[in-house]
Amino acid sequence: MNIEGINWLAVLLAAISAFVLGGLWYGPLFKNAWCRENGIDPNAPPSRHPARMFGTAFLAALVAAAAFAIILRADPPLFIAVHAGFLTGLAYVAMSFGINYAFAGRSFKLWLIDGGYHTLQFTLYGLVLGLWH
Repeated sequence: MNIEGINWLAVLLAAISAFVLGGLWYGPLFKNAWCRENGIDPNAPPSRHPARMFGTAFLAALVAAAAFAIILRADPPLFIAVHAGFLTGLAYVAMSFGINYAFAGRSFKLWLIDGGYHTLQFTLYGLVLGLWH
């Protein structure tokens, strides 16, 4: 594993971008549809402490952004980074969700919401890491 030349500030910004995207995606954009597809009352209080949920989500986003930066290596060309992010989100993450959702009997709509988020998440990682050398 070669971590030389990785811009750790860009990794942090990439993780923050995913966190902001998640707030919009699972908030005003798709909260009601996501809750409905999961059988959750959108107005119910969280089942766990919000700090623990958001802390775990941010840590996972940070690990994912760091791993993606290591795969891309230092100074990836912008097109390659964005393209790799899109393909990683769609082909690896969203399709893995699709396999799990098929066996769990979850809806196609829920897969579109969750898979769409992760596709955009990794596309954003590629954008941030490709722009910020």
